[in-house]
Amino acid sequence: MASPALARPFKLDPITGEEDLRDLTHPRHALSQFYRALNTRDIVMMQDNWSEADDISMDNPLAGITRGWPEIRRAYESIFSSNSRLVVEFHNYSIHTLGDMFYAVGRERGRYESSSFAFDLHARTTRIFRFEREHWRQVHHHGSIDDSSVLQRYQSAVNLQSAEKVRSLRPLCFTSHLFPRP
Repeated sequence: MASPALARPFKLDPITGEEDLRDLTHPRHALSQFYRALNTRDIVMMQDNWSEADDISMDNPLAGITRGWPEIRRAYESIFSSNSRLVVEFHNYSIHTLGDMFYAVGRERGRYESSSFAFDLHARTTRIFRFEREHWRQVHHHGSIDDSSVLQRYQSAVNLQSAEKVRSLRPLCFTSHLFPRP
């Protein structure tokens, strides 16, 4: 059942995640919950924002196409566990409601910072939500970075972070003194 809040006009200020989350039956609040979870690296809040249904999916420049919460969770855990800082807001958007679903189409702007890289990000994004268990739950996200040079820098920065993390997590074996790792 859709929320009666859907009949009200939307104020299209940027969504940063710092907005009021009291009423998750309102589409704007569901979007804000997502950006709060992303910007504060809160995997529990992120899980609450996504549906638990098997048919959910995400398609973005880093994770590619992922399906189901376990795959989507791994993508966010990778971002959240890195040493980098990512802050994103949603702007220049519209919200469209269709019964027990809504979708939001707009742009994201943000900043990526690590010890090696710092740059601004700009992306086109669509998020689809379904009304489940008393509030809106995300069922799909698609994001695209328009500027190929920014996309390449972002992918390189994240891949570098991942490679550094893997190197630091390599297990030592009893023969490591005989065969030192480079």
